[in-house]
Amino acid sequence: MDQSRQQFTKNIGVLLHPTALPNSPVCGGFGESARTWLQSLAANGIGVWQFLPLSPPDSTGSPYSSPSGFALNPWFLDARDLLEEGFIPFSLSADIPGGIDETSSSLDFKMADKRSDFLGKALREFWSDQSDKRHLEFRDWCAKQFWLEDHAMFMELNRQFNGIPWWEWPKGLAMHKEVELQSWKLNNLEGLLEHRLLQWHLERQWQVIRNLARDLGVLLFGDLPFYVARNSADVWSKRSLFSILPGGDMEIQSGVPPDYFSSVGQLWGTPVYRWHCHRKTQFRWWRFRFLRQWEQVDLLRLDHFRALHSYWAVEGDKDTAEEGVWQMSPGADLLHMLRNDCKGDLPIIAEDLGIITPEVESLRDEFKLPGMKILQFAFDGDPKNPYLPENIIGDNWIVYTGTHDNATTNGWWKTLDDVVKSRVAKKLGESVDSPSWQLLEMGLSTDARIVMAPVQDLLCLDDGARFNTPGTIGCNWKWRLDSSNSSLENALRSYGERGSFWGRSSKFLEENL
Repeated sequence: MDQSRQQFTKNIGVLLHPTALPNSPVCGGFGESARTWLQSLAANGIGVWQFLPLSPPDSTGSPYSSPSGFALNPWFLDARDLLEEGFIPFSLSADIPGGIDETSSSLDFKMADKRSDFLGKALREFWSDQSDKRHLEFRDWCAKQFWLEDHAMFMELNRQFNGIPWWEWPKGLAMHKEVELQSWKLNNLEGLLEHRLLQWHLERQWQVIRNLARDLGVLLFGDLPFYVARNSADVWSKRSLFSILPGGDMEIQSGVPPDYFSSVGQLWGTPVYRWHCHRKTQFRWWRFRFLRQWEQVDLLRLDHFRALHSYWAVEGDKDTAEEGVWQMSPGADLLHMLRNDCKGDLPIIAEDLGIITPEVESLRDEFKLPGMKILQFAFDGDPKNPYLPENIIGDNWIVYTGTHDNATTNGWWKTLDDVVKSRVAKKLGESVDSPSWQLLEMGLSTDARIVMAPVQDLLCLDDGARFNTPGTIGCNWKWRLDSSNSSLENALRSYGERGSFWGRSSKFLEENL
């Protein structure tokens, strides 16, 4: 099916980050596990695969605080594909951290780092053995990636300085001084080559997945954080675009004001944008950032969309978000340019959760961007609650049972008091014996363009399978699908059948378009 046509028809999808894919060592990735997953979705009439940002994570495993706004996560590189294509010899198989056949029940961040470091070194050591054609393809690709050189330098410096932030590096390197960097590069050619090769191979492997998804009629639905990490290649190399002082301290930092959930608000530890500098360049950095994403995905969720209208700005030396102020963003101007770049409708989903003002909704609607509706938020007793199915008006919505930041629906159900449980049962018109599937059925019955289910909800898992709990550190981002889970195919089949009943399954669409 034509992908552009499929974007604007009713569909169903599954939320599953590649790290959680089964049947691969250490970490799910861009190899056979991803190809098998796509084939399973397509075989069951499921037309959308949603995942979190594909960028490298921070030290806690979060892909929302990445050292790069453009790079792909080296953890995703598939070793078996590299072996079979002859990029590294099979004689190294036994030495690869985590092996090539084993699978683990949860993601080990340190082992994933060791594995990607090993693969980078191996790719570099055997690079001279590769054909002239491969060398030419690599050089041509590198020449088109304006972000790549700064990324490679940043990652190699980060490795050499044992992960300390860039503002603590020697002054010339920390300040991105050209003379010091050129001298340093001459002494670190091999390390820089490793980082370039890792990114090229990740791109190659992802494009195989991209082409397969297109052939199968499955849309790839990505995610883009609004802000970038202070300790990132982007801020280090282009600090004029960010509210950073010369020594690396934040002048103005991001967050959200005090609300029902926090009396002191939230500080996110990321610098806000110097929008006047972005305007001077006609938003070049932002536009390249989006264009890079659209080379990889069909749809893109923009996290914290409301900051395109106005953002909460807190002085850099503050410890809480209480004393911040709202500042206006030139989001409409940026979106106009992005729409021109796309030569049509923007394939952006607005993450419009939380306290959203009419002005933010107006910006979303001006550009015809779908918003998000979370069914777990619907049952506070307010008949005007915007997440109630009867209040989801029109089709320009993506409806979820829950997201990666929520409890699983079974876990959510267990925490509800009897009053809320009775509201859910009344809305369903029946007793609740399968919260995940009954909530999902509620979403399928709406007019929303796409209904999304986290894979944990399809499997009726409790909070032992929760992917992330905001505001906590230690146990997040590690969950993986069990490779022996025989119920997965049955769940996908049932989901496709329910989607077909509601006119959403991609099989239904193929037969009726």
